[in-house]
Parts: sequence; structure tokens; C-alpha cells
Amino acid sequence: MNPSVSVPPKRERRKQDRPGELLDAALDLFVEKGFAATRVEEVAARAGVSKGTLFLYFPSKEDLFKAVVRASVVEPVHQGALEVANFKGTSGELLEWMMLQWWHRYGDTKASGISKLIISEASNFPELAQFYRAEVIEPGHALVRNALNRGIAQGEFHAVDVELALHSVMAPLLFLVMWKHSMGPCCPVSEQIQPEKFISQHAQLLVRGLTLSAPL
Repeated sequence: MNPSVSVPPKRERRKQDRPGELLDAALDLFVEKGFAATRVEEVAARAGVSKGTLFLYFPSKEDLFKAVVRASVVEPVHQGALEVANFKGTSGELLEWMMLQWWHRYGDTKASGISKLIISEASNFPELAQFYRAEVIEPGHALVRNALNRGIAQGEFHAVDVELALHSVMAPLLFLVMWKHSMGPCCPVSEQIQPEKFISQHAQLLVRGLTLSAPL
């Protein structure tokens, strides 16, 4: 070890790590049990701290949930925005790339269970549903909307109703997440869906319908 590099004491490092440890524990429990059934005491215990320590970082369970969403769901959307803006291929290639990246960065991670949680519990927690809509759904829809408008503006796509078409992009992705966190684990190997193949096929079918050279 380089003696010129100062290493924080173990106690200090532990304190610096606590927010991340709490978020990891909260994500595990929210996905396993849902929002309503998860208790802050359980989150604190799984992270190895007291409930009082948890409240030093996150004043309420709602604040904790929002922090989990921002760290594990919002961040991948923000990361992809610049890449979408700089994409050099066709708009059809962009749509397929976006859908596959959504799966790799979110759908195929533990955090994808948050989507199932929101769908199942939104009506009971409207404030959290509105938060999720503003922080996750609207930015995600904006990326898809921009890709579709790009294709129309460049003469690649039919002038479709973009607000309807973006749901044709997102619906199969949400289906995969719901399948993954519900029936998927209960089905035999022969009935398992291969996400990347499913997404690529759907994207290609979608692009064929959108492309001007293909009849509607």
C-alpha cells in the first residue's frame, strides 16, 4: 500500500457506506414483499443498523423508496439519454437498441421488480405513483417519443400517432418484467421466454410496420 495515500478508518468507511447499504437492503425487501408490507425495521436490520440510524438518512419509508427508485431506476434512464442523442444508425436500429438496452440495464436486474410493485400498489399509494410517473415513466417515454419522431422526420417511418406507438414499444418490455417476477419462475424450462430474442423479434416486427417501404 502506498503510504502517501490516506485510508479512512474502518468506522468512517462504514458510515460512508451506510446509505448504499440501506438502499440495497430496501431494494431487496421492496421487491420481495412490496411497499406496504415492507417495514423500516426490517430494512435497518438487513443493513445491520438501527431504525434510528436509517431515519438519519431517510426520514420516512416514502423517502427511502424514492431514493431506491432514483438510484436503481432513474439513473439508467439518464445514462441512456446521451447515448440515444448520439446514435448514428437508422431509427429502426435505434429502437431495437433502446429496447435491448432497457432490458440489459433494468429489466434483467433486481430493480425491475419495482415496476411490478408500482403496477400492483399504485392505487393505494397515489403520491408514490405520481413520483414514479414523473421520475421514470415520463423521461422513458420522452426517449421513445424522440426516436419515433426522429424516424418520421427523416422519412424512415410512417407518420403514425406517436403517443400510441410508444406504448407498442414499451408494452412488451413491461410484459417481460411482469413475467419475470410472477409466472416465469413457475414455468418449465421449455416454456421460458428468452428476453433478448423476444425483444429483437418484436422490435423488428414493429419497425417493419413503421417503415415507409413496408405496407401498413
